Amino acid sequence: MKEVLVLYYSRKGSVHALAEQIARGVERVPGVGARLRTVPAVSTVCEATEDEVPAEGPPYVSLDDLESCIGVALGSPTRFGNMAAPMKYFLDGTIGPWVNGALVGKPAAVFTSSGSHHGGQETTLMSMMLPLMHHGMVMVGLPYSERTLSSTTTGGTPYGVTHVAGHDGNPALSDDEITLAVAQGERLARMALALEGAR
Repeated sequence: MKEVLVLYYSRKGSVHALAEQIARGVERVPGVGARLRTVPAVSTVCEATEDEVPAEGPPYVSLDDLESCIGVALGSPTRFGNMAAPMKYFLDGTIGPWVNGALVGKPAAVFTSSGSHHGGQETTLMSMMLPLMHHGMVMVGLPYSERTLSSTTTGGTPYGVTHVAGHDGNPALSDDEITLAVAQGERLARMALALEGAR
């Protein structure tokens, strides 16, 4: 089975919840599975390391996960309008796939969560798009043909699905956020199949 990598970093659970719904959408497409992966936290102490296997949740991503997928959904919480450091740290280490052109022509989508509507969601999504575009990936957004995008009062942008966690960091997704996450996953998987045949 061909797989779409759903790669994320989540601190309080919101981005993890979005990742699960995106994976549901991916798996609605016959012949495509979702591979959920995360990245380890980073530390300001240079000697600190994470265990090789997380205590719970999906395994940590490897470069092989990235190279063997037919598409990527990338998610991170918003940190001052940018992706979180652990995701940036992982992406900074993808020089090998970049040199080899392993991701050229594959589709990618992005998703995020913030504490407020104006917490930098769109700039975070765009910050994640930049390294993916350097890899030669084809960006897949959420078109306004997804009617929920026009009516939602919670998360959602044409750049990618979002969640508004509030100041307490509530990871519970709204119905609109779930609808948009599933739609984004399904759209990404369909695009991945179409583009894979063209590569």
